[in-house]
Amino acid sequence: MEPLRERIKRLLTFATGLFECIGFAGVIFGWASLVFVLKKEKYFANLCYPPHNASYHGAENGTMHCDPQDERFTLIFTLGSFMNNFVTLPCGFLFDHFGTMATRFLGIFLYTTGTLMIAFSHADIAVLLFPALCLLAVGGILFLMTNIQVGNLFGRRRSTVITLYNGAFDSSSAVFLVIKVAYEAGLSLKNIFLFISCLSSIHIARTYLLLPRSHIPYPLPDGYTYGTQCEGPDVFTSQQGVKDQSRAESLKEGEGTEGEKGEQRDETEEGKAEGQEVLKATEGASLLHNSSKGPEANEEAIPSFRSCVFSKLFLTHLLWLSILQLRHYLFIGTLNPMLNLLADGDTSLVSTYTNAFAFTQFFGVFCAPWNGLLMDRHKRKAKPAESAVSGFGALQRLADMKSAVLSLTITVTQCVLFSLSAAIPILPVQYLTFILQVINRSFLYGGHAAFVAIGFPPCHFGKVFGTLMALSAVISLFQYPCFALVKGPLQDDPTYMNIAFIVLVTLAYSHPINVFLHCRQEIQQKGALKSPEVDVPELGEKDKQPRETDI
Repeated sequence: MEPLRERIKRLLTFATGLFECIGFAGVIFGWASLVFVLKKEKYFANLCYPPHNASYHGAENGTMHCDPQDERFTLIFTLGSFMNNFVTLPCGFLFDHFGTMATRFLGIFLYTTGTLMIAFSHADIAVLLFPALCLLAVGGILFLMTNIQVGNLFGRRRSTVITLYNGAFDSSSAVFLVIKVAYEAGLSLKNIFLFISCLSSIHIARTYLLLPRSHIPYPLPDGYTYGTQCEGPDVFTSQQGVKDQSRAESLKEGEGTEGEKGEQRDETEEGKAEGQEVLKATEGASLLHNSSKGPEANEEAIPSFRSCVFSKLFLTHLLWLSILQLRHYLFIGTLNPMLNLLADGDTSLVSTYTNAFAFTQFFGVFCAPWNGLLMDRHKRKAKPAESAVSGFGALQRLADMKSAVLSLTITVTQCVLFSLSAAIPILPVQYLTFILQVINRSFLYGGHAAFVAIGFPPCHFGKVFGTLMALSAVISLFQYPCFALVKGPLQDDPTYMNIAFIVLVTLAYSHPINVFLHCRQEIQQKGALKSPEVDVPELGEKDKQPRETDI
């Protein structure tokens, strides 16, 4: 039973991490709300003069329709969203090599610089928005990346915590909506972003008090603690070792209670039994392989980052992530022309459905934990027969991998249903499309982070996560030719593109199938290569061959 102090610290780490993700990490995806404020402040309004193509009323309230201005805002968001995905690769290397504290300090610096740039910008230097939004994107993804490891503190609920944080990342797009409301209430844009900059002190305090210097291991070692009051688990282990050694010496000299002596005898007998089992396993492995590479050595060997990137699991997961992410990006990019087509140009209907779509995005934080709960609940149903085959910590990884198969399959099925609903040219059906889209988006990114955490070595998490996001960001650039195809030859009608993507999304089923086959093959290999017992021949039985039995 862990001390009450440690439990409180872990709960505080979880709660403050959730606040950090929902309040800061993914704010750039609420860009549409901030654009409304920036237009009021006449950012890039000089591109619209002379305003011969704008109504007088629109010119007065600062929200006139101006294609060059809209294109500039769209370009800013395009660069920011691309950086949000692509920069995860170098950030992953940074996180793996320098640890949590150094990575978070960089993220805090970049994020604070971005908010200060927006605070001190104005219409004459509106170009500051380009680096500012990119810095917010990079700082936000660093916050998310360093918080994902908090799930390691909660054992069986690990996947739930990871997916909850990713859902909070999706829901943080509502922050710019809060900024819009505060601006309309009379607060200036400068004061709002100066206040957000001051909140960086919370990030600094949390980095020192509630997070480790390096990484949170998984599974957690006994007595693991973190924060500034300790120097890490190694200190605890050495202190515990000194304590155990002094106790052993006192028992050896005849001191100590009878209970302690009995406990020492039990530990000694248990250690001898374990040693005999290991000796038998080693001898059996040498007879089986005639080399030093036994199954235990292979099991404990950590694969290199290169082998992870070129593995089938990585490639099929990249296919799974890229196709589903591209589908969501294309839906968002073609949403307005699709609604105009279905509403026959009725601007009030288009506005209503656009607001409904934006409102549903906030509920990502409530949808994401469903995926984690599903994975954690399915993981606890691991069969005892498989537990006996795994051994040496491989059981937990196999159970996690098997639990991910159902989650990955459900995510692809949701995307197929979402694509089918989006392809139906009936306007009220789009309410269902919006609901399916936010649920599937939450499952997508939450499941992606959870699978990377359980499917690859923890020491390569940052690099693998970053590589996947960077490559999927490059693939997501295909949304532009798809969008051009809809705007050009298809004449603003995305129906045929939606049908094509229904077929494309079904290819993502290859990933859960591959994970299932991988788990089954690994279980079979562990059952076949498990070290056999070796019977030592007695005198007079030299011709009797050793008998190998399954353990």
